[in-house]
Amino acid sequence: MTLEKPLSHLENKINYSFNNIEYLRVALTHSSYCNENRKNGFTVSNERSEFLGDSVLSIITAEFLFNQFPNADEGFLTRTRAALVCEDALASFSNKLELGDYMLLGKGESGGRHRKSTIADAFEAVLAAIYLDGGMERARAFVLPFITEMLETVSKTGTEDYKSRLQRIVQQTPEEVLAYRLVGEEGPPHDRTFSYEVYLNSNLLGKGVGRSKREAEQAAAKEALILLGELNENPS
Repeated sequence: MTLEKPLSHLENKINYSFNNIEYLRVALTHSSYCNENRKNGFTVSNERSEFLGDSVLSIITAEFLFNQFPNADEGFLTRTRAALVCEDALASFSNKLELGDYMLLGKGESGGRHRKSTIADAFEAVLAAIYLDGGMERARAFVLPFITEMLETVSKTGTEDYKSRLQRIVQQTPEEVLAYRLVGEEGPPHDRTFSYEVYLNSNLLGKGVGRSKREAEQAAAKEALILLGELNENPS
């Protein structure tokens, strides 16, 4: 499966021209493509780039919030950073750039161009590519507009995710114990589906399925909040 759009188009979108275009190519190479094309020399996927990009994104966002909110405490900064760089946020950034259209994917990954976890990882990998090719300042210039725009949204909707909200409710009774358990894992390494359950002491509160462990835990927490009457099942 080849790239649907030339990388030069993406360079125009991100307003950055690579000195070494291989960084960008690797950032857009899914592990499924490597698995199917090892004989042709494709052995490096974007997984390492995604790892680096996650750290670069974290420090840039942390520094931005530290300067943006000089009087905020650690708790607020941590919650806000988590909301700004969560999988949903990264997937939305990726969609704005149409990163899925530039990715190298295996034949069995026809739907991967629009899968949230895949394109969220791709965004972090592209950030790492810019960092490796041009340094921190170019990486910061690329990602800060996305972070700034998302901050406006988060300021309106709040920073508390389902897991944090459930934890806050449970902590009101100190003797209660909340636990998440992985109960299922399906699919090949590049396309896993995870199933989680959340328990209050020994009582099952919710179940969730997701493309990542974090997504599955959030889904389980959401179901628990609905069961506890803390969240509408079909919020308007």
